[in-house]
Amino acid sequence: MSACADPTGTVGFFLCRAGQALRAAAIEAPRQEARLLLAHSLACREEDLLRDPRAPVPPEAAARFATLLRRRLDHAPIAHLLGEAEFWSLPFRVSPATLIPRPDSESLVEAALDAFPDRAAPLRLLDLGTGTGCLLLATLTEYPAAIGTGTDRIPDAAALAAENARRLGLAGRARFLAADWAAPLAARFDLILSNPPYIETDAIPGLMPDVARHEPASALDGGADGLAAYRHLAAILPGLLAPGGRAVLELGQGQRPAVESLARAAGLAPIGCHADLGGIDRALIIAAE
Repeated sequence: MSACADPTGTVGFFLCRAGQALRAAAIEAPRQEARLLLAHSLACREEDLLRDPRAPVPPEAAARFATLLRRRLDHAPIAHLLGEAEFWSLPFRVSPATLIPRPDSESLVEAALDAFPDRAAPLRLLDLGTGTGCLLLATLTEYPAAIGTGTDRIPDAAALAAENARRLGLAGRARFLAADWAAPLAARFDLILSNPPYIETDAIPGLMPDVARHEPASALDGGADGLAAYRHLAAILPGLLAPGGRAVLELGQGQRPAVESLARAAGLAPIGCHADLGGIDRALIIAAE
């Protein structure tokens, strides 16, 4: 019997055909993505689909599903199609104006927690290039007495981060500015977080189509050697860190030695690094000397 033997128009039929199409397009986890898209189209949970594969799919939901599937086959990111992505077990709205939060970046939150083990500390946080606000907002959930500021040069990104703060109940402790790094700020911070652009310019066309074609180039492009943003950060961090403060920067694979050298040349002290789940040095911790 065919794997798509359920009657045409049923949950099982749509899942089977979509899974086949996604697999043929070299999409990772095609069956899971088919379930995510169909559940989103039906406004239900994934487990609801599995409960009754022969349940009919209403025409309006089938039309929504067909549109989403076409876009995914064109490598639109699944998070953009669903409208949100999970980070630190929290839901974040996403848009083409921002990078999609990724599990690797959770290493920065872990590094921050190690740097400041007192969860009751009234820390002042800064997130440079905030995007969805995921780093700042996830960290604020761990420090209930902390306040934070996030900046992003893309106004739509800063607005989206503010929306995420409202949705997570953190609007009272977080503000977001459309700004070029820390240009408008005249304050010092206990903890500075940043996931800067660090991909070499010539390498961007070779990234996965989901990333290269659909995520903002300004959040990816780190210049010819991938280090342009780190040079800028090394120059401004000494004037932003409070006494005893720490900065936690996301790194690309193999960039730790170069970024540490830039930090030392600026009078900063690299004091540790957290690896991501793949064992790659990902979150560099820096202190002011």
